[in-house]
Order: sequence, then C-alpha cells, then structure tokens
Amino acid sequence: MRTPPQDWPERSRELSGLLARSALGDRDAFATLYERTSAHLFAVVLRIQRDRAVAEDLLQEIYVSVWKAARGFDAAQSQPLTWLTSIARNRAIDSLRRARAVPQTQSLTRDDDDDAPDPTEALADAAPGPLELLDRAGAARELTRCMEVLSAQQRQSVALAFFDGLSHAEVAEHLRQPLGTVKSWVRRALMSLKACLERAASHDAAAAERA
Repeated sequence: MRTPPQDWPERSRELSGLLARSALGDRDAFATLYERTSAHLFAVVLRIQRDRAVAEDLLQEIYVSVWKAARGFDAAQSQPLTWLTSIARNRAIDSLRRARAVPQTQSLTRDDDDDAPDPTEALADAAPGPLELLDRAGAARELTRCMEVLSAQQRQSVALAFFDGLSHAEVAEHLRQPLGTVKSWVRRALMSLKACLERAASHDAAAAERA
C-alpha cells in the first residue's frame, strides 16, 4: 500500500513542493530541486553507466526531461524521489542499449572513483552490485524471483531504499524501526540478492555456451 503524502518524510514533502513549483515554470524551485537530488540521481546513473563523462551528460538530459515532465508527477502514484529515480534509471539503461547496438570503442568498466556520491548507502563493494547484475542480464524476472526469497522485512527495506530512493534513515522512520536494524536488513538483503543474481547470470552464461 502506498504511503499517503501527508505521511511522507519531510524530504519527500519538500521535493513534491519543488516539483509542483517547477511545473509552473519556477526556475528557482527547479534549481533547488537539482541541488537536493542531483547527487542521488548521478549515483543511480553511475551504477548503470560506468563512463563518468557519459553519466554527466545523461544527468543533464535527465533534468531537461524532469523540467518538461514536472506537470506529470502524481503524488498519488509515487514519492518524488521514486519518480525521479525511475526517469534517471530508464535514461541510463536506454543509453546502454543504444551503445550496445553499435560497435564499442571504449570500455564501460568502473573508473574507480571512490568519491562518487551514494545516498542509498549501498555496500562498499568493488564487485558489481545486484542491480547492476540485473541490468547486465536484462532479466527483471530474475530480480522478482530473487526478491521472493528475502524475508518480508528485507524485501520492504530494499524496495524503499532502492526503488523509492529513500535513505536508510528515512526507511527507518517509515518502518518505525531502529536505524541499525534497517541497515542490517538492507545489508543482508543485498548480499542475498547479489548471490542469487550471480547464480542466475552464471546459469544463463552456461546455457548460452551449450546453445
């Protein structure tokens, strides 16, 4: 069940107001929206598109899209950061698909920039994360299957943190649980998801070799 706007964290209510003002053409509100959310969206894009220069260009395209589409934000359907994150992820994934459709001339590997912001506080692991493995495999059904093996608490925590774009503190506030407990749920869920998706990717690779 979706959380009604009156029960949103303060940050979500602020972002909703900024989007509403941006939809009316308020450039100051849009500048504030960019300031509040650009680090998060850049981290989302960079997890998918590892070329930092391309990711920076994509971020600008994303905010052009947000400016044009701000009137389309519906608070009854999602929280602001969920909506923004969806736009960012879709644009980044589309970028990878376009790049794969033509001969590759540069690497899409990690640039080892340890200073890249990560507001979702994902595990500090140089290996591909579960969402990146999903994008590489192109198999949303695998994530759905892997999510089903998590406990209810882990599943809800991960959904709020990665799909709704909430910080660990906001997830804790939303679930009315101690911050340490939420961090533990998310950490264990990520480990389980990563292992599950790695197994799925290995299975797909083995099947491709046999074909």
